[in-house]
Amino acid sequence: MILAVAGGKGGVGKTTLAYNVAAALDAVVVDADLGMADLPDGRGPDLHDVLAGAAAPTEALRPGPVDTVPCGRTLAGARAADLTRLAEAVAAVEREFGTVVVDCPAGRRADAGVPLAVADACLLVVSPRAFALADAIRTRELARELDAGLVGCAVNRVTEPPPVDPIGDALGAPAEVVPADPRVGRSVATERPVTTAAPESEAAAAVRALARRVPE
Repeated sequence: MILAVAGGKGGVGKTTLAYNVAAALDAVVVDADLGMADLPDGRGPDLHDVLAGAAAPTEALRPGPVDTVPCGRTLAGARAADLTRLAEAVAAVEREFGTVVVDCPAGRRADAGVPLAVADACLLVVSPRAFALADAIRTRELARELDAGLVGCAVNRVTEPPPVDPIGDALGAPAEVVPADPRVGRSVATERPVTTAAPESEAAAAVRALARRVPE
């Protein structure tokens, strides 16, 4: 199973949810944001190297509390990366390690569509603010065009009860509320997913609920 985690715009917490959902699924998370990587990096090959043909996908795996395939952070690396290699790279990680969660670039740039085209399913992350819904709907349409079935949408960083049913109706998938929780925000930097750092929290329960929506 390859799950794409996508968002209509930047700043909605897409990367942190990709990381935390991957933890709940015991999956590998691939940072496919070639120009604005956010997942923990490390020494050795990264996705830029893989897409440039300089390393095998499994060589770029970084073990941790959540295993990752990090992406490089240089402009030269992004320019050398060949996006046509992404499908083969992600499929190789899936064959070796099982479920893969792909952290997609935000928006509708060309490089955002490629991870969606690779995926079997999509999880959409949306801000509870009304103006952000239009961006999420456009990303939903892109996922539909690329046949990445939407398994759910995460209304993220919620501080007040949002209109869950209208959001779900607009996006065409069940909406799960993820409350604002600083432990989710810190989870990538500290490499402590919320299901480990605060397993009894509402945020951890929401992450597990999102993970249950992903088909095996």
